[in-house]
This record gives sequence, structure tokens and C-alpha cells, in this order.
Amino acid sequence: MTASPDDCLARNDWICGEYLRTRRHILLEAVLQHLQLTAASVLIALVIAVPMAVLARRWGWAAPPVLGVTTILYTIPSLAMFSLLLPLYGLSAALVVAGLVLYSLTLLVRNILAGLRAVPEDTRQAARGVGYGPVRLLLTVELPLALPAAMAGLRIATVSAFSLVTVGAIVGFGGLGNLIYAGMNTYFKAQVLTASVLCVVIAVAADLLLLGAQRLITPWTRAGRE
Repeated sequence: MTASPDDCLARNDWICGEYLRTRRHILLEAVLQHLQLTAASVLIALVIAVPMAVLARRWGWAAPPVLGVTTILYTIPSLAMFSLLLPLYGLSAALVVAGLVLYSLTLLVRNILAGLRAVPEDTRQAARGVGYGPVRLLLTVELPLALPAAMAGLRIATVSAFSLVTVGAIVGFGGLGNLIYAGMNTYFKAQVLTASVLCVVIAVAADLLLLGAQRLITPWTRAGRE
């Protein structure tokens, strides 16, 4: 029995509208898992990275070991990282999130620390002169002025996490990576191409959203360029 001229699934075409129509629920589930894994890992990494960067800024001696350890973590291949974490988390979504958190720390800590270091010392002195304590100085002066650098790190970490989530397919929690991995094993062209394109589109969309958020919360950077 020959395939119908319109049956792109039977022909195993790379571009196939029928695949989109019949696999919408599968694609939606994969996209949601991809977003959840990425968001969870980046948010957890951000919560850890901010105090690490603040402490490294306060205690200069802490900066080299903090940056050194996070850089070493970033150099570990993803498969090796997941293997090392496997005894702790087993074959679970937590394994993927933990790995992505460790990778994201390097990008976030380095950029947040760079932003804090870029705050002019005379600005700090002026704030102290009008009665700002350490906590108020950090929250109302230093962190806001460090936002441009921190947001740049957040954008890079988010896009990087979107890419690395796909590796989680080896443990069954890879979002769109699950579809790419399964499609490659069966040479299902439409599934491989569709899932790959969705990965790129979502990553670009997330980067643009974060860029827009950065412009909204740091209006002084736009004023400086105009």
C-alpha cells in the first residue's frame, strides 16, 4: 500500500503539518516540562548565586575560591555531571534540575559579582554618609546598580539551561529533548526537526522577554545611551 501524496507522516518528511496536528498534546507536555525544568533550575541558582556574590564582594579573599569552584563545575561535561549526581537524586527530574543549577551558578555568580564591583565607591560612601547601614546599602544601592550585569548573566544562564535541559533525555526528563532523542533513535524526521525548532524558538523568546524586563527595571541604562 503506497502512501497518499498528502501523507507526510507515512513519507517521513522533515516538515509535516500532520505531525503538528496529531501530536499537539505530546508537544505541549514536552514544552511544559522543558519550561518547568529550566525555570526551576535558574530560579534556584539565582537564590544561591546572589548571597554567594555578595559574600565574595564583602570578603575579598572569598572571591577566588568561589569563582574557581563554580568555574570548575561549569567545565564538567553534562553526562559526567548527571552521572556524579545520580547516587544522590536517582533517575528523577531533581537530577536534571540539580545539574542545571550547578552549571548556572558560574554565569550568575560571575556577573552579579562584576555588577557589585562596578558600583562606584563614592556612591557607597555617600550612602553611608546619610545613614545607610550595610543591609539597606545592599538592597537599595548596590543590587539595583548591579542589575544590568546581573540580568546579562541571567539571560545567558537561562539560554544555556534551555539547551542543557535536552541532555536530561538520558534519564527521561529532558522536555523537548525526550522527543529529539526518541526521534533520532527511530529516525522520525518530523519529530526531530519540530522539537529542535521549538527548543530554539523558546530559548530566543525567553531571552527577548528577559531583555525586555531588563530594559523596564533599568531605565537609567537606556537614558545613558540616548
